[in-house]
This record gives sequence, C-alpha cells and structure tokens, in this order.
Amino acid sequence: MIVLPCTLPLVFIIVPLSMGQGHKKGLFMALLFGAGLTTTITSYGIGVAILGKTASLDQISFLMFLVAGIAAFVFGLSQLKLIKLKMPSYSGTPRFIQNRGDYAKSFLMGTLLGNAGVGCPNPLFYWLLIYVANTSSVEIGASLGLVHGIGRSIPLILMSVLAIIGINATKNLTSKRVSIEKATGWMLVVIGSFLIINGLPGGHQWYEGTFVHIAWNNLVSITSLPPEFHVGQHMHENIYGYEVPKEYAPIILFGLIAIPVVWYVINRKKEVII
Repeated sequence: MIVLPCTLPLVFIIVPLSMGQGHKKGLFMALLFGAGLTTTITSYGIGVAILGKTASLDQISFLMFLVAGIAAFVFGLSQLKLIKLKMPSYSGTPRFIQNRGDYAKSFLMGTLLGNAGVGCPNPLFYWLLIYVANTSSVEIGASLGLVHGIGRSIPLILMSVLAIIGINATKNLTSKRVSIEKATGWMLVVIGSFLIINGLPGGHQWYEGTFVHIAWNNLVSITSLPPEFHVGQHMHENIYGYEVPKEYAPIILFGLIAIPVVWYVINRKKEVII
C-alpha cells in the first residue's frame, strides 16, 4: 500500500531526513520514523476495535465494505485520469515538530504522517479495519495495526538505508511515477469493485460460493492457522431489507471492471487523435 499517491510521498520525506546524518544516526532516525508511523496505525486499530465493541459495528460491516469499495473505486478512476478528484496532501511540518531535536522530530513526523494512509482510499487498510470492527477485540486491533504499520514502514526504512549508503532510489520512483499511478489505479478499481460487491445486499453470499472463498477455506483447513481465519459460509444479518439476486453479482462485478477499461481505451484513442 506504500505505492498509493498519498503514502508514496513519505519516501521523499524520510529519505532526505535521514541522509547526511551518518550511518548510525541516519538509520536510527529512519527507525524512529517507522516507529512513529506504526504507533499511529496501531492506534487506529485499537480505536476501531473499541468503537466496534461499543457501537456494534459488526452489524453494519457490509455497509463499511460498500463505503470502502466506492472510495477505492472512485480514487482508482482518478488515478487513471478518468475523473478529477482532489485529495488531501502533506502541507508542511507543524512548528511544534520543527522545534524538536532530530530524533524526536523523526518519531513525531512518522506519527503525524501515519495518518496519510488513512485519509486516502487505502482499500486493504479499510478491509483490515472492517475485520477489526467485526471482532471488537482490542488485542486483535492492536496486533493487526502493529503488523500493518511495520509492513508499511519497512519499505521506507529500506529506502532510507539505500540513501544512507549512497544509493538514492527515489530518482527511479520519480521517473516511474506515471506507471506507478496507472498500476495503482487499476489495482484500486479491481479491489474497489470486489469490496462493492461484498457490500451489496446478497453480494457477500455470492462470494462465499466462489472458488476463491472455497480455496481459502481449504487452505486454512490444512494449515495450523487459528479458527478465526476460517471464513466458512454462515448467516449474515441483512441491514438493507432486500438482496441482489446472486446471479446478478458476477454481472455487476464484471461491469464495474469493464466500464473503466472501455472508458480508458476510448480516452487513449482520443489523446492519440488530438
């Protein structure tokens, strides 16, 4: 998820921050930045778990799927330049952080910018929060937030290490920005479409009968994964009052993916003609 446009700029913040500080200090500053980012993501996991426990969010998880899917889908269209969408961006370091020492500044910057991945439609992170809300478990929310934060921090730290030893990989990222945006756009369209289907009344029931769902359950059954990883077929509370016929679900999924493809091809042809 680090390649999303709202989180990728973190590379261009931590790398200059840790460069020119010496090997040990630069590495420690990069680690502190990652620790700050992980702290923020973990806090979101804990907060959503508490909210899920007090507000019974497990009853409206499908609505959360739908909202996350629409957000990801729309943002994917904007990445493909099919629509115009202005997203929040990093606008400068607060004075409170600027006045801190190098180590404190790195940690606080990571803590602040950990919010960047939340403000943007980061579908897999939303999916994670939906799962945490369903469990209503602070322990699960904290542990999954911690692991996700560490996973998001590792590429940033590696980029900083490369820069410290004289290999500045940010130049390659800059030169491949357009390709990254297109790949991210298509990824968001596909994942967003899948989340929308799961958020529609009856859509999740259709998904439970697909080979993807069945294959996952078969994999879990032959491994030592905990029982909570098993997502067998079960009854779901219908908060909508009606259901989309199961035979329509694959048609809707195909349409959500096919329409942007056709739209993109038509736009490219118009650009060539112009």
